[in-house]
Amino acid sequence: MTNLAVQLNRLHLQNPILVASGTFGYAKEMTAFVNFPAIGGIIPKTVTPQPRPGNPTPRTVETASGMLNSIGLDNDGFDLFLTDKLPYLLSLGTSVIVNIAAKSTEEFRLMAERLNDFPGIAAVELNISCPNVSGGVDFGTNPEQAAQVVRTVRESCGIPVIAKLTPNVTSVVPVAQAVADAGCDAVSLVNTFQGMAVNWKKQRPVLGNILGGLSGPAIKPLALRIVYQVAQAVDVPIIGIGGIQSIDDVMEFLVTGASAVQVGTANFYNPGVSCELVKQLPAALAQLNASSVAEVVRTLKIQK
Repeated sequence: MTNLAVQLNRLHLQNPILVASGTFGYAKEMTAFVNFPAIGGIIPKTVTPQPRPGNPTPRTVETASGMLNSIGLDNDGFDLFLTDKLPYLLSLGTSVIVNIAAKSTEEFRLMAERLNDFPGIAAVELNISCPNVSGGVDFGTNPEQAAQVVRTVRESCGIPVIAKLTPNVTSVVPVAQAVADAGCDAVSLVNTFQGMAVNWKKQRPVLGNILGGLSGPAIKPLALRIVYQVAQAVDVPIIGIGGIQSIDDVMEFLVTGASAVQVGTANFYNPGVSCELVKQLPAALAQLNASSVAEVVRTLKIQK
């Protein structure tokens, strides 16, 4: 029997295949395509203290091997999420990781405290890295501020804490080290890369917010590089994100240093991909003579 379970400090997952925030709605939209109890966990779209209308349209545009999005954290606010969305999510038979964003450490603290009232939540993922909103990415570009958010949330609630980090810095390693020292249980690497699309005939940017976040297969080599760099330098479990659409992609992230992965953009064009990956994982592990996921994590062989 192959053991697909993974342990990320205090966070236990039945398998390493998660679905990324912002690409899976609140799960109800995916009922026809996904057997929820089969996947490792669901991360619903980011929720903020107050409702947000999001950025002006257009908000998405396809690019070569990827897409740009500038949604702007459009959501109905934390109160409605807790009363209207979370009970359904917790009924689906898989781990639920709540993704939150805020403009201040105090707002993060208040949201984290309220999560204590919902014992079924597996973890909280801190979105300190969204490139499409003012104030959202600032925490993730500053190691001290990122650490303060993690420390505050860890002190305010009893559930595992994940820090979702931005790649839009010179090096992610100092930020990852800071949040690890502050007590996060894992880091999610990485959020989207800031980019832009232009309609030269109209001489205008395509996105209503001008800039957006690049995701999809185009960023996989960059995301793998960051996972490798953090895995070599920081003792913290890693959740890999970036262009994952096949079992080969999953295995590349695992051997490079990730203990789990999040499937994002692929959900838009293959909604059932997460279940497919879970089914394919045992055979892939067997190719490395491994009977568990843990046996292959950080096993990349570097020639010297």
